[in-house]
Amino acid sequence: MVVYFLGLLALFLALISRDRVFVLFAITGFFHAYQLRGWPLGVVGVFGTSVTLNTMVMEPPGADPATLSSYIGVIAIQTVAISSGIVGMAKADEHVRRRDALVAKLEAALEENAGLHAQLLTQAREAGVLDERQRMAREIHDTLAQGLAGIITQVQAAQRLWDSPEEAKPYLDRTLALALDSLAEARRSVQALRPRQLEDAHLPDALGDLARRWAEGRDVRLRIDVTGDPTPISPPIEVALFRVAQEALTNVARHAEAETVGLTLSYLDDMVLLGIRDDGKPVRRAARPALNSAIAASAPWVAKLASTRSSSS
Repeated sequence: MVVYFLGLLALFLALISRDRVFVLFAITGFFHAYQLRGWPLGVVGVFGTSVTLNTMVMEPPGADPATLSSYIGVIAIQTVAISSGIVGMAKADEHVRRRDALVAKLEAALEENAGLHAQLLTQAREAGVLDERQRMAREIHDTLAQGLAGIITQVQAAQRLWDSPEEAKPYLDRTLALALDSLAEARRSVQALRPRQLEDAHLPDALGDLARRWAEGRDVRLRIDVTGDPTPISPPIEVALFRVAQEALTNVARHAEAETVGLTLSYLDDMVLLGIRDDGKPVRRAARPALNSAIAASAPWVAKLASTRSSSS
């Protein structure tokens, strides 16, 4: 570009010496100076163009101080005025380059932070799964395994006395008691687990998945409504609400014979409300024992929700 610009100045001199009209063409040298790399070269290009123009137009200055000062003044003013744009553009370009470099660094940092965040979430989830497996292993070892071992012992003792029913009956009674206790411990351990639907989703999505699975194969219109702005709540409360909805839908399927079921999850300022409604038949007196048993099955989750609510508040 420097070689090109020097050739351009030589062409200006040759053409202007031929005819003064080519001064209009020589003015383009100021615009070509903007293409020189680096603002110092641009300033030199503007100065060279100004010297070429003024020398050819004003004629070489003589010994007259007034003419010489006028000649130098015009060149200086042209050079400073036009070069200021070149310097300003160079500063702006430098600012843009620095900004682009900073944005690139920030994007790289954000990507790195996102990767670290995902890695931390994965590690936390794996740690939670490992803790839950260890807890279940302790539960099985401390309760279910010992209960099953006791049942085996009592059954073996009853087998040895099988020909004497009166003597074997106490062992069978203890076997039944141990089996009931083990069943209760198994249910308690299972209830302490976090539902599968809540592993990778929040409560509204988990309830939606539960409702869709429940409605499959049933001639029931099911509607789900979520009101308010969903906010994160503690995992125990999510589990409790999910279990209550699960048991309520089971009760509707068993007892209500409903055609339409509605499930509403409402997020208020300081509480979460879960509502289940249906258009099923009224509860007959004969069916109340079974319904009471079904409601009692969800009572532990209601109690757990109440205790969790009170401890969290």
